[in-house]
Amino acid sequence: MEKIKILGLRTTIYKVGDITKAKAWYANVFQVQPYFDEPFYVGFNIAGYELGLQPEAEPSTDKKESVATYWGVEDINAAYAGFITAGAVENEKPVNVGGEIVTATVKDPWGNVIGLIYNPEFKADGI
Repeated sequence: MEKIKILGLRTTIYKVGDITKAKAWYANVFQVQPYFDEPFYVGFNIAGYELGLQPEAEPSTDKKESVATYWGVEDINAAYAGFITAGAVENEKPVNVGGEIVTATVKDPWGNVIGLIYNPEFKADGI
């Protein structure tokens, strides 16, 4: 087998029932406008990583929680409160998971899990 080089995480996609409302909601909570905006896909550049929205064929807020993507934040309590104020619902309150690392999760209005993490010990390559 040829050796391949894995470049790291690039994109997280959330499936949403109403892409127009989701676009506005995500633009508000992440404080950035989409760089790609079509009815079939909306893409945001979040500090060099892709956050994508795709419309669901059959809208549902009953999403599985088998995978969570954690978005890095500098102040997890403020970020968590900001998401809740914007209409996300509590899933896992901020909790210290070791050292100075703190994680939390919320659910967007479409039932997707959004992870937040404060981790001063991890630095992405090139950042």
